Amino acid sequence: MNIAELTIGQVQEIKQMFGKCEIAQNGPWQVGKNYLVRTVTMSNSGRLVAVYPMELVFEDAAWIADTGRFHDNLKSCVFNEVEPFIDKVIIGRSAVIDATIIDKLPTKQK
Repeated sequence: MNIAELTIGQVQEIKQMFGKCEIAQNGPWQVGKNYLVRTVTMSNSGRLVAVYPMELVFEDAAWIADTGRFHDNLKSCVFNEVEPFIDKVIIGRSAVIDATIIDKLPTKQK
């Protein structure tokens, strides 16, 4: 089958075979919220400014090299080692392990 040769009617038949599929635009992500995101290689913090199918974009972001005691630091938003980024950061959604909203962002190098 050559997809370029399908008629509109055939495409509509294929569409009906799959039923109504709805995909959430952002899912649980809340643009404008501060996040601590753990990825397969590191942790990052930042304010979420855009959500794309394959990427998340953060501003005021930092690489968190050492969170310290995780639960305590999530409550205090004070981390042991912080390396702020200079510009926006793009994180591939497929690399995200987990994420949580935090009250404030670490902004100073530590």
